[in-house]
Amino acid sequence: MPKLTKRLVDSLKPKASDVVHWDSALSGFGVRVRPSGRKSYIVKCRCRGRQIKMTIGTHGPITVEQARTKARGIIAEAKAGHDPSAEHSRMRQSPTVKELGQRFLDDYVPTQCRATTEREYRRSVELFINPEIGTRKVIDIERFDIAKIHHGLHDKPYQANRTLGVLSKMFNLAEVWGLRPDGSNPCRHITKYKEEKRERFLSDEEYRRLGEALRKAEAEKSETQSAIDAIWLLMLTGCRLNEIMTLKWNHVDLDAKELRLPDSKTGPKTVHLGSAVVNRLKAIKKLEDNEFVITGKKSGGCLTDLQHPWRRVRKTAKLDGVRLHDLRHSFASGGLAVGEGLSMIGKLLGHSQVQTTARYAHLANDPIKSAADRITERISASATGNETLRTGEAA
Repeated sequence: MPKLTKRLVDSLKPKASDVVHWDSALSGFGVRVRPSGRKSYIVKCRCRGRQIKMTIGTHGPITVEQARTKARGIIAEAKAGHDPSAEHSRMRQSPTVKELGQRFLDDYVPTQCRATTEREYRRSVELFINPEIGTRKVIDIERFDIAKIHHGLHDKPYQANRTLGVLSKMFNLAEVWGLRPDGSNPCRHITKYKEEKRERFLSDEEYRRLGEALRKAEAEKSETQSAIDAIWLLMLTGCRLNEIMTLKWNHVDLDAKELRLPDSKTGPKTVHLGSAVVNRLKAIKKLEDNEFVITGKKSGGCLTDLQHPWRRVRKTAKLDGVRLHDLRHSFASGGLAVGEGLSMIGKLLGHSQVQTTARYAHLANDPIKSAADRITERISASATGNETLRTGEAA
């Protein structure tokens, strides 16, 4: 057989069975013609005493010269003692990123993560990872691919960083499961975006408007009683949203003034209640067929959507931009305003680490600043001869 060329390969006719035409220029390189007329380039060589035969690609999408170059590389690898068929087989058997994500969600997440974390991970996989690289082979993903996904979410820095974290965990597990070489995680060295921590604290006047809006919604029945009760409880306890939405009556001990939550972001915790919360809980009607305190529309279920009622209530209260989580921040600032220390605030909020409560440290200085302001104003009044101010203070 002469040297394989495009013209020669194009002219080859199919037979009743497979026929291989070998190249005269490179020993072990050839083209196989199927009875169907399909033509594929192949290479045959020996590696450590074992014969290897591999398909390089289909004639058309790959040219003769491209196939010959690949064949030459494979033969060189085999002569050096490296089995090229093993790598080829591993590449073919590599799962897609979508398959890796599903295994991650099915095998790892349920046993290692809380329900809220599971929902966040699933959202990242299904909405941000699969549409971008879901059909790609796990073994083929490079740092450029991950960086592209991360950059594509640059206008949502929090979501970009959470998605990067999920991808990093997935590819760490891919190494553990033998799907990628050790130390090959493509998420390494990608810098996370800076996240601006939003801390919004309600003033006394804003609390007044929110209370009026809730009472108005209750009187006009413009919102469900469950939604109104949930907002009151979030405001008066400093609990996280999920802790109130999934609160069950068997977690409530009104005599001890406690909520005993079996599971929270930081594990089991006890929430100590003030009298206003106890009275609010006593006013909530228990349903015989529902174990939840904040009940939903479905029988036996809890309320699943508080965002829409909250947006309507906050609009009435003229609190645009205030999030439900800001009620938790405001609970902390309220505690500091009445003189409670950071340690006590941390216990009330259920913080497992001191650093978490320390974010409110700057608020603890507010009473000191107020005292300094009163003192300096008095001294200034005396120094400037402002008798009106001094007389008013004496009165």
